[in-house]
Amino acid sequence: MSELDDINDRILRELGRDGRLSNIALAERVGLSPSACLRRVQELERRGIITGYRAVLDRTKIGAGFVAYIGVGLNDHSKASQEAFERAMSQARAVRECHNITGTIEYLLRVECADIAAYKAFHTDLLGALPQVNGITSYVVMGSPKDERA
Repeated sequence: MSELDDINDRILRELGRDGRLSNIALAERVGLSPSACLRRVQELERRGIITGYRAVLDRTKIGAGFVAYIGVGLNDHSKASQEAFERAMSQARAVRECHNITGTIEYLLRVECADIAAYKAFHTDLLGALPQVNGITSYVVMGSPKDERA
């Protein structure tokens, strides 16, 4: 199988839209026989291009409709400091994403919680209490006209 030809790209695009799509429906959409389509999907999985399948949740219905992106600056740029911060974020239930980035700050977080009061508790009691944290800048999401995360 070639790297990512047009058919593989279409398979990935269709599965990105609906990971529960049956193989027969997927094959029909991308113009392959079901057996050829299944072989391609299995090969994409084997090569680690498709790494899993997820359910897209309505976060408001499970009490996590308040979303904020947070820029975090550290006061110490050592490996130990970064690892300690990353461990704390991996254990924080409200943190849905944690990215080590370049620029004037070290981390960008996506936080989801019930409401502004829950966010304040996270901000004050967890994030603000970490000794590595030097600066916190919050960006509250007011709407998401496009969101293709799965």
